[in-house]
Amino acid sequence: MTRQHFPLDRLRALSYIGACALVASCVPRLAPLVTLALLPEDAAHALAWTQRTLPGRDTAIRFHFRYEDRRRRWGGRGTARVAPPDSLRFDYAGALGLGVGAAVVVGDSALWADPEENFRSLVPAVRMLWAALGVVRPPDTGARVAGVAVPPRTIWRFVEGTDTLDYVATDSSPRTLEAEWRREGKVLARSRTELDGRAQPTKARIDFPEARGGRLRALAVAQPPLASSRSPSPVASTGSRAAGCRTSRPWPSCPSTTRPRSPR
Repeated sequence: MTRQHFPLDRLRALSYIGACALVASCVPRLAPLVTLALLPEDAAHALAWTQRTLPGRDTAIRFHFRYEDRRRRWGGRGTARVAPPDSLRFDYAGALGLGVGAAVVVGDSALWADPEENFRSLVPAVRMLWAALGVVRPPDTGARVAGVAVPPRTIWRFVEGTDTLDYVATDSSPRTLEAEWRREGKVLARSRTELDGRAQPTKARIDFPEARGGRLRALAVAQPPLASSRSPSPVASTGSRAAGCRTSRPWPSCPSTTRPRSPR
């Protein structure tokens, strides 16, 4: 699939608010996102649907964030630069410039992150990051695909090994995209994103109820869009995946030894 390059023309401010941190004995159990019976579906139909969730051009999203778990809490700001069909640059910095970090994501893998530990802590599942930005990644080759349309909701399920990813898109007011990641039946992550009329995220939340001793983390995002901005495209070059993340300016080159260690 050939990546397309467009000038950035959208800058959206998002505000991330961490919800709470709970000890393991107090972790709430989330009800299943999807309770309906789903029918087997053609993977080609799922692929076509996921492609419709992509932004039409390179997009920059500015955000303020607050992160909280039972060991620490911190906040700051950053920018997520999305380059269809599969590239993402994620930059962030804590208050007073502390906790600075960045990551380059292509598809379902973080090809480069510095410092890696901070990015993995903030975003342990790349597909959930994409979902929070309003983008659904297509199922892997060989995944079992099921779905159903119950207006105004469209529901898809991708089963890949022991991982199950459920997506629920609701075409009402507000438009929403919800996602749930389960491994061996246990809910590891849940997200909910509100979208505007152009399918751009305006509000989002991610919970990881089972992560690291039962910590609960949440993101809430909602701010009006800023004025349009044009800047050089941050898109990785077409050969980035094979060349160990060789990228075009202003992206840095990526260490070839960096490998994603967390679940997608």
